This record gives sequence, C-alpha cells and structure tokens, in this order.
Amino acid sequence: MMNIRREALSVKRGCIALGISVMMLVPLMSGCAGSPALSDPRQMTFKSVEFTPPEPDRVVFENGMVVYLLEDHELPLVSMTATMRTGGWLDPADKIGLASLTGSVMRTGGGGGLSAEQVDEELEQFAGGLGISIGRQSGSASLDVLSKDLKRGLQIFAGLIRTPAFEPARLELTKLQAIEGIRRRQDNPGAIVGREFVKLLYGEDHPTARESNIKSITRITRDDLVAFHRNTIHPNGTMLAVTGDFDKSAMLALLRDVFGDWKQGEVPVLAIADAPQSQPAKPVVRFVNKETSQTHLRLGHLSIKQQDPDYVALAIANDILGGSSFRSRLFNDVRTKRGLAYSVGSRLNSGAHDQGVWLMRAETKLPSTQEVIARFVANMERMRTEFVTDNELAEAKEAYVNSFVFSFSSPSAIVGRLIELEYDGLPKDFLQQVRARVVALTKEEILAAAKKHFNPERLTIVAVGSGEALPKLLSGFGEVKEIKLAPES
Repeated sequence: MMNIRREALSVKRGCIALGISVMMLVPLMSGCAGSPALSDPRQMTFKSVEFTPPEPDRVVFENGMVVYLLEDHELPLVSMTATMRTGGWLDPADKIGLASLTGSVMRTGGGGGLSAEQVDEELEQFAGGLGISIGRQSGSASLDVLSKDLKRGLQIFAGLIRTPAFEPARLELTKLQAIEGIRRRQDNPGAIVGREFVKLLYGEDHPTARESNIKSITRITRDDLVAFHRNTIHPNGTMLAVTGDFDKSAMLALLRDVFGDWKQGEVPVLAIADAPQSQPAKPVVRFVNKETSQTHLRLGHLSIKQQDPDYVALAIANDILGGSSFRSRLFNDVRTKRGLAYSVGSRLNSGAHDQGVWLMRAETKLPSTQEVIARFVANMERMRTEFVTDNELAEAKEAYVNSFVFSFSSPSAIVGRLIELEYDGLPKDFLQQVRARVVALTKEEILAAAKKHFNPERLTIVAVGSGEALPKLLSGFGEVKEIKLAPES
C-alpha cells in the first residue's frame, strides 16, 4: 500500500511538474487530473518566435578602427575578436599560402616586444586564449581572458596584431607543418572531390580555387610575411568585437591606450572577380581514380550571391531539395527509399564577394554511382517543373524562422554577426530582412527560382572512386575525362 501511495504521489507530482513546464507553450495538454483530453501533438500550434537582439555600441576611433561593444556581466570573462581586411585573395601567384603563413606566425612568432616563448608563458600564467589566422577573404584574431587579466591580455593581443616579430625559427616550423599537410592532401577522397570540383567551376588559378603547393610554400621568406602584414593590416581595415564583463568607458580607454596611436594605412579593396571561363553548354564529367571503398560525388554549378533578389527563394528551394537532412527530398529518395547512400544532401554556398556555388553530394557504393546521379538529376528536374507541397514549404519556413534566434545565441554571436555584415557591406538588419522574406515566400517564387538557377545542362560532375567501371558508369551523363592528380612531393 505504501508503494502504491508513493507511486501515485510521484505521478501527481509529475503531472504538476509537467503542467508547470509546458503551460506557457501548450494550453491544452492533458493526461493529468482535471485537464482536458490529450490533443494530437501534430495538431498543436504555437505562436511565431519573436526575438529582438540587444543593440551593441559602435565606436569609431580617430584612426578608423571600428569597435563594437556589448556588456555581459554573467561571468567574469572578456572576449575580443578582430576582423581584418586581408586574406589569401591577395597572395601572389607564385607564393600561394603567404596569407595563411602570415596569420599563423603572427600568433606563434612573438611580437609586441616579447619573444614567442614569453608570449606563450604569459598566456599560460593567466590561462588566456589567443589565436590569429588569415583565411581566403579576411583575417581574424581572438582573445579570451578573465576580467582581472584583461589589461595584460589586451597588451599582448595588440602587440601580436600590430608588431609581430615573425621569429625565423617559428616560421620554418610552420612551413614544415604546411608542407607535411600538403604531402597528405591526396589521402582523403572527400577532400579531393571538393577541391577538384571547385577548381573545375572557378578555374584552378582563381583566388577561390587555387591552392598552395610545396614549391610555393618553400619560396616564402620572412621578408614576405613582414611585407604582407605591413601592406594589408591597418587600423582602418580592422573591426573589433568586444563582449563580456567590462565597463564601456573603461574598456574604450584601454583600447585607445593600445590601438589609438596605430597609424592608418591603405586598406586593400576586397574585390574578387567572377570565374573567367564561360558557363559550359553541356555537363562536364570528370573522375579521379583512387582506391577507396565508396564513390565520392559532387554535382553542381556556379550560382548567385547573397545580395541577389532570388537568394531567399533559392535558399529555401535548396533546403527542401537536400539542405534539410532528414526531411529533404534527396535524403528521403536516395537514402531512405532506395538505400543508395548514407550521406546525401545539397548545399547553397553564397557569400557577398564571390560567385556562389550550388551542389549536391553523396558517398555511395561503386555499383550504385550511376543510379545516385540519375536520382539527383531527377529530383533537380522535379524542383524545376513542380510546385513544392504546402507541407514542404511550411516546414522549411518554420525551420528557418525558429533557427533565426540561434544567429544571436550569445553576446559574442550578436556582435560577430554585425561585424560580418558590415565587413560584407550588407545592412545590419539583413538577417531580419531575409527572415521577413522567408515568411512571405510563395510556392510560385520557389518554382521560378529553381527553374532559373538549377541548370541540369550546366552541371559539373566529379567522382572520386576506384575501379575500371567508374568511367562507364559516368558516361551516360556526358563526355568523361580523368583528372590525374600530381604527386605532392
């Protein structure tokens, strides 16, 4: 009897707890005493998520450096991220990899009057996290410290950004690490198919597709790093995001102390030309013969930038086709229904500075390579000729609207997003504009965008796999040619 009473009490408490936890979301839940009959969860509706992120302060220093500040006193931590208008797009043609090496050795090679060992020792003493890297379109430097260590951490941070030492021994070590990475580059078939696909789309000499090699890394000198830093990294090309436990006026005083006397320079204009070759009039089919257990596939073509009026409609079309994983058409057709591939999907990569890429991808067994490609093309054609269903459109909209809040999940994410938009020359409410356009999107707009921007006749198809049968399996989609990988030595 006592056990029964305890169980009954537990159930009652569970009902109370359940009611407390969900009463703000589900007014008609049931199953607890005194509540209405349980509704079908699939019929439950909720109000749209409304979220207004906090507005950071934006300050421009006399030397042109832009600073965003957003206080957050929940934890005694301060985070900073500097975004610098530099990048691998500025690499000389014979020294590809210079920007990446510059960013790496800015961090590891000492600076600000400290040796590399001194920088590492001081950061270890107060558990400071500091990183610097330069990617294809921008450079980034980050600092994470406890509030009490902010002043010293900021001094080290500024020293490495402004006056890196580029110690020769650290440069040589970084070059050796880069060369070892290049030697292993042909080991991963998934990486191979991605690189070769991009090179076919843009041309291997385009800034978006070109890659370093052992010769280009070997010929880079310390003087090259010094010149690249001097010519591309300036305060008037730098935006700093600061979040965490600080007082705004005190923080601005500290920042002016370490960055205020940094002299302006000529900031490079981020302008990446479109791919030089004309769009193919028929599909391009290529393969790489490599011993692997699966065929790695990429199918797609060049696409649009974020600023394009069709961007939102095309992004939602891609989400329905293959971008949404478990609920997408490609997933349900190629994986769930036919069991042809474990990993399958599509992606729309659209930025603000260079041409976007739209692609479909899969890894599948060699014998099913042809069928997977055929299903890709068939689903692509269906998007171009049929309206999406009401349910597909509703789910895609709901997924985007509900995920909108995660673009502003923390103070650092909020400020980082604003800096990214300013760096790309987009309005600060760009994401809100996209969200509003998603909500208003119609099936007619999606069909029009798919018909215009999904082009079967322009497909580039790349397969990495093993076996003499692969070219034959690809031959039904166009003239097949082999890509012979040069040895990395």
